[in-house]
Amino acid sequence: MKGSLMHRKKAFTLIELLVVIAIIAILMAILMPALQRVKEQAQNQVCKSHLKTIGLGIVMYYQDNDYKMPNFRTDPDEGNCNGHLWYTPGGNLLTAGDHHSYWGVIYLDYIKEAEIFGCKTFKNFSQMVATDMLYDGEGEINNSAYSMNGWLARERTAAIPHHAEVIVSHDHMEPRIENGNDMLCPDSSGINLTHYREGGGRSNWYRGIFRHSIRNYGNDYETGGELNCLWLDGHVTTIKETTGEDIPKRYYDPLGKNP
Repeated sequence: MKGSLMHRKKAFTLIELLVVIAIIAILMAILMPALQRVKEQAQNQVCKSHLKTIGLGIVMYYQDNDYKMPNFRTDPDEGNCNGHLWYTPGGNLLTAGDHHSYWGVIYLDYIKEAEIFGCKTFKNFSQMVATDMLYDGEGEINNSAYSMNGWLARERTAAIPHHAEVIVSHDHMEPRIENGNDMLCPDSSGINLTHYREGGGRSNWYRGIFRHSIRNYGNDYETGGELNCLWLDGHVTTIKETTGEDIPKRYYDPLGKNP
């Protein structure tokens, strides 16, 4: 009897189990933020890679078209090529002249995959866009994550100085930006993005602009995040959330043609 008792396995006590659980909880609390940062960094790198590929496609396009940017303001009334859609409900590719078409359709022959125009972080907001724009049932919009600088429409790139200081495209909720209140530079009020800030017509879209590496979750109009930006020479940079004081208008309007 004594021998059998001596060989009986000792069980964990309740206190020991609670200590183990507490240690695991502490380790998870330490690791989870680090894992989240790694995930964000990976998504950010994919987004930058997509923008660089888009930049190559844009260069190939204007080299084949007398060094001119395409018409992002196609008729009627310059309202087309200013949506988020790639295909009709029947699966046919839209053209730049179709209502609600996304500007990426212009470059699809060069870039080949619509998925390149998608960003993982945009998927968090795409349903909001679909609902607000009444796209429900019309088609997939996840691959419409970047805005195009509408002020470059029809411009000859050979006439534009300092390509490294001209914004072509960046993370945004709008497909085409062409007004002072939807660009990163300040408008007449002294700050940028007034259409998306508190009291603006699309204030619920603000958090989808500076949508990378969000750090502030308690303020609808301050994310503490950043966006990725493609420049005319093809390089890509990160721009931290800003009210616009560090973004001159010439970044969008290098020839000074827009009021």
